[in-house]
Amino acid sequence: MSALFLLGFAALAAAGAPVFALLGALALALFHGAGIESTAVIIELARLASLPSLIAIPLFTFAGYVLAESGAPKRLVDLAEALFGWLPGGVAVAGLCACALFTAFTGASGVTIIALGGLVYPLLRRQGYPEAFSLGLVTTTGSLGLLFPPSLPIILYALVGKISVDKLFAAAAVPGVLLLAALSAYSVFIARRCGVRPGEFSWRAVGRAARAAIWELPLPVVVVGGIYGGLFTASDAAAVMAFYVVVVEAAVYRDVAWGDLPRVARQSMILVGAIMIVLGCALGLTNYLIDAEIPGRLFSFLHAHVSGAWGFLALLNVFLLVVNMIEIFSAIIIVVPIIVPVAAQYGIDPVHLGALFLLNLEIGYMTPPLGLNLFLSSRRFDAPLPRLYRAVAPFWLVLTAALLLVTYVPAISLWLPAHLPIP
Repeated sequence: MSALFLLGFAALAAAGAPVFALLGALALALFHGAGIESTAVIIELARLASLPSLIAIPLFTFAGYVLAESGAPKRLVDLAEALFGWLPGGVAVAGLCACALFTAFTGASGVTIIALGGLVYPLLRRQGYPEAFSLGLVTTTGSLGLLFPPSLPIILYALVGKISVDKLFAAAAVPGVLLLAALSAYSVFIARRCGVRPGEFSWRAVGRAARAAIWELPLPVVVVGGIYGGLFTASDAAAVMAFYVVVVEAAVYRDVAWGDLPRVARQSMILVGAIMIVLGCALGLTNYLIDAEIPGRLFSFLHAHVSGAWGFLALLNVFLLVVNMIEIFSAIIIVVPIIVPVAAQYGIDPVHLGALFLLNLEIGYMTPPLGLNLFLSSRRFDAPLPRLYRAVAPFWLVLTAALLLVTYVPAISLWLPAHLPIP
């Protein structure tokens, strides 16, 4: 490949050319230089369209957008506050749980910060939590639910990594609960240290909040329980969720007018279309990398400098944190096909690798200086980035400690897939 082409490619990337165009052009040029027909790139698009799990992406995304348009965020926060607000640190725990659940169903960190951040942050401040802690919590929780089904990154990783979506849902769930528990414990510690007084428990408040959210409460039970119970696959769950959400939000609560559904569908499919076109072009590039034996060469290089799986995992975590901090979906699409065969050479289970990648993805969202959550919170709460860097630092350390635990204790991510009736 000529230096002129590489220079032009770098100039286009610096000028902000679309990612899919860059990936597609690079794939075509590499195949042409190797004397292979360019139709090899198009074949990947055809293979992508034939994947049975592909339908889950647009259906889950559409359902998440409908939830974000509705009054579900406020009802969710009210219920979580009524259930946990009387405990020491209960309001913070309620915010963590509400944001994690909402992120899981919308699949978007930004939606959670915009929709729920404006509810959770003032609630924390009224309770007497420090400003830095409150900012750090809402910034962190923007991506906290990405390890729970039906998270979009889990589905995307499973498609690219060629592993079972249902197994990866199960593998990511226990690390997700571990993160939630660790952050909840830290929140209780801060509440006690700062003398935050919990509210009073009221069955009336719980009943009122539960009645308000009565139609949305079955959603996680139906979707998550159906997948883990082996009643239906992730694709089936996507169809169930999309149908249920539309009926509940448009016909029962009437938060979303029927006439608004085409607009919501159009907005959600813009995101889906962007993911699909990048995915198709990136898979074409991946084909060349595999044909050129890039993973094998990478393993040979690493094997000469990194002797064991523990060292490889440590190096991989550092690499993934940097990559996921810079670009989320492209990281999954481009990096996963390269690291999967290399990790297999070190004897690392592909499902465990998927859980690690997603955990790094979650932490990457809030890693300074380029984590997406930092920029979203800065705009949402009018806070300078240096202040947010300091605010998220304790949360980042807690999550990183959990990452190390999951990395070197594979049973944390592999136990649940081994004990569920997953086909």
